[in-house]
Amino acid sequence: MLDVLIIGAGPSGLFAAEQLSAKGLCVRICDKMASPARKFLMAGRGGLNLTHSEDLSAFMGRYREATGFLAPLIEAFPPNELRRWCDGHGGETFTGTSGRVFPKAMKASPLLRAWLRRLEAQGVSMTLRAEFAGLDEKGKALIAENGKPAEAVPARAVLLALGGGSWPKLGSNAGWVPHLEECGIHISPFEPANCGFEVAWSDHLTSRFSGFPLKRIRLSLGEDTVFGEAIVSDRGLEGGAVYAISASIRQHIKEHGQTDILLDLRPEQTHDSLAAKLAKPRGKQSMATFLKKTLKLLPVEQALLREPGPLPATPEDLAARIKALKISCKKPYPIDRAISSAGGIALNEVDDRLMLKKVPGVFAAGEMLDWEAPTGGYLLQACFATAFRAAAGIEDYLKQTKDKAYAS
Repeated sequence: MLDVLIIGAGPSGLFAAEQLSAKGLCVRICDKMASPARKFLMAGRGGLNLTHSEDLSAFMGRYREATGFLAPLIEAFPPNELRRWCDGHGGETFTGTSGRVFPKAMKASPLLRAWLRRLEAQGVSMTLRAEFAGLDEKGKALIAENGKPAEAVPARAVLLALGGGSWPKLGSNAGWVPHLEECGIHISPFEPANCGFEVAWSDHLTSRFSGFPLKRIRLSLGEDTVFGEAIVSDRGLEGGAVYAISASIRQHIKEHGQTDILLDLRPEQTHDSLAAKLAKPRGKQSMATFLKKTLKLLPVEQALLREPGPLPATPEDLAARIKALKISCKKPYPIDRAISSAGGIALNEVDDRLMLKKVPGVFAAGEMLDWEAPTGGYLLQACFATAFRAAAGIEDYLKQTKDKAYAS
């Protein structure tokens, strides 16, 4: 009989398969897409940010409410271990100036090819275009291959690694939710994470500056402050700096209907230094030319400063707007435009081995679980760490059930 059926050929499913097959277990992977790891490959287009090099205590804090759940999993499979694993597949890593960790190839495809070769060599079989259709009364997974009626697949254990609710075109569409809810498992509703937010820009701004970047800025919401970059889009504001505080923005919108974030266009300069420069005579220069020459404010930045209305008349008030421009975020972008998702299987539905308490022998890993993280390497690190824990849990479960069988 098959030892382990893994449903989902993303990084969590593939990594668990590698760990389990290395122990001599018979492993099969099923995935509804025509090729494996599509979202992983998409992430690789931006350089494949595997993990982050910051201190582990700071690293853990990135997971917010899920820190207590994820901390022991990441301690068991920390960033250094993920780097060592990548190196072992020919994907030597390096640390960027921001502390983010990437393969030197700066893409996912070479790593994935080596990974799939390793799985094949370890005897892992893979069935594509095979969709999860739920669990039967015995906890066996129902799989529908190539559009045929679903059939139960005999396996001693099942790992669900079906992803979250973002990137539906790449396979993560949360179609598994009703199947697990039928088993009485609580699923926290999926919401967009690492996403942009809709802003009611003027027609002038959207027609002239949609797609323009904002570099070396600071965004703030309460105590959450981040330096980085953002992009003005036709529907709002997006980009790395926005994603970093997207969880806080989303929560504030849920509580208040909308929320104002503060944009500092010149975070490296103080209010007083800006005011002093703005107090200089501008002569016959237009205000646009004066701001460009004096503060190097780009046209898109000047347009943003005019969104609330005419520019303030005094240097002090204009400097204050440059340092703390209010941007009213109305709602998150739709989940199909989000990098990742919040929500999923409630964490109290799994035990410390990541086995579903209500369906013995069925485990879950990756973005199916109710945690979220900002971009920067934290997403993939947690996917690998949960897969590592689930694989160890499956190995332990199979040993226990085998021992019980011998005892009986």
